[in-house]
Amino acid sequence: MNRRRALVAARIRAALAVAGLMLALPALTPAADAPVNHDVSVLHCARLLDPAAGKLLGETTLIVDGGRIRELHAGRVDTRPYQAAATAAGGRYRYVDLADATCLPGLIDAHTHLTDQTSPSAYTDQFRWNAADYAIRSTVYAKRTLLAGFTAVRNVGDNHNDSIALRNAINAGIVPGPRIFTAGVPIGSTGGHADPTDGYRQDLAGNPGPADGIINSPQDAWKAVRQHYKDGVDLIKIMPSGGVLDESASADNPQMTIEEIKAVVAAAHDYGFTVAAHAHGAEAIRRAVLGGVDSIEHGTFMNAEDMQLMKQHGTWYVPTIIAGKYVEEMAGKPGYYPPQVAAKARLVGPIIQATAGRAYRAGVKIAFGTDAAVYPHGQNAKEFKYMVDAGMPPMYVLQAATTHAAELLHRSDQLGQIAPGRQADVIAVPGNPLDDITAMQRVSFVMKGGVIYKQDGQPTLL
Repeated sequence: MNRRRALVAARIRAALAVAGLMLALPALTPAADAPVNHDVSVLHCARLLDPAAGKLLGETTLIVDGGRIRELHAGRVDTRPYQAAATAAGGRYRYVDLADATCLPGLIDAHTHLTDQTSPSAYTDQFRWNAADYAIRSTVYAKRTLLAGFTAVRNVGDNHNDSIALRNAINAGIVPGPRIFTAGVPIGSTGGHADPTDGYRQDLAGNPGPADGIINSPQDAWKAVRQHYKDGVDLIKIMPSGGVLDESASADNPQMTIEEIKAVVAAAHDYGFTVAAHAHGAEAIRRAVLGGVDSIEHGTFMNAEDMQLMKQHGTWYVPTIIAGKYVEEMAGKPGYYPPQVAAKARLVGPIIQATAGRAYRAGVKIAFGTDAAVYPHGQNAKEFKYMVDAGMPPMYVLQAATTHAAELLHRSDQLGQIAPGRQADVIAVPGNPLDDITAMQRVSFVMKGGVIYKQDGQPTLL
């Protein structure tokens, strides 16, 4: 393989020398894990968002080699050397003119559920659909998410580990979708928000245990995490508080002890996993932060003490404002939710946005996440406007979906920026999103790993 790479590099240098165009162009030698086909794409952007620097740059040309960003140049550049190099290496050459658009790093949604989607029939569908039904539908949801500009997601909960299969299929190129970092089934307590049998009649409910993500002791916690490791997850999700959409009575009561949380975190960190904690109630948030979780999801009733603790511990916050807005709206439609779910939705929905604004002003670290599946997939970008309306600057909310989310994923060296050596995940939107954040809802171009999935507002390979 090394000899082949050397021969390819030599052919590229020879082609450039013949063209008399060596200039200052770096040799397009692939990284160790990059494909050796030298398909080269040149993207010309009217503007380029640099979230790491917090700046919007002017005209910029991006050079993509295989699945990686190779170079960035101010303004337009002579593209003939790149075309010659691609031809010499037996690869393809593409030029994409995005002269009326702003280019951004591929977006990251740090809170999704790609294998499900709520609807008025969701509570009865679970008794008719098989795991395969959810898995097949998940491929459609994954496409919608990718076309909306989200090239990576954290999937923080499913019912059958079907998101693991979806991740694997996307990674193998079988179906299109975002890069998925999945938690598999969530971990919680008997009767809590993670219990998949809440609301079932007694003869169907059974007694879910650690293998199903249901724990009732620190010992159970270790077994559950180890099972998740065996199943092939990328992170761990816990449910230390009540939630909205399960058929129990409370949205915010604490449902895991601090000892159980600490045990999950200790086991997870042993295996290199981060831990995301669904938590609405203030006491559950406090326990989760003291227990060492990496992020708080939703955080509806977060108080000043919780915010201070999160700052002290470096805990991330993922607000999911759009989910609160959506459940509040649907709770007003008779029959959409069971009565106890509708009551919780009316309680939680109006509060999340204000909490997010207070957390931002308090200096809590915020990453972008939406709770996709609570609302229809593909509408993720509405969250940007809700975050701005909560008092966050447009640049900050774009950083939340790029550099911040990449840091939460521990993938800052690969995702969240358009920079040499990083994954070629690039999107474009019309105009300037710093002037009009709703531009993020009109993604016109999507590239993931050097492959173009959307151009001129239309799908290409789907």
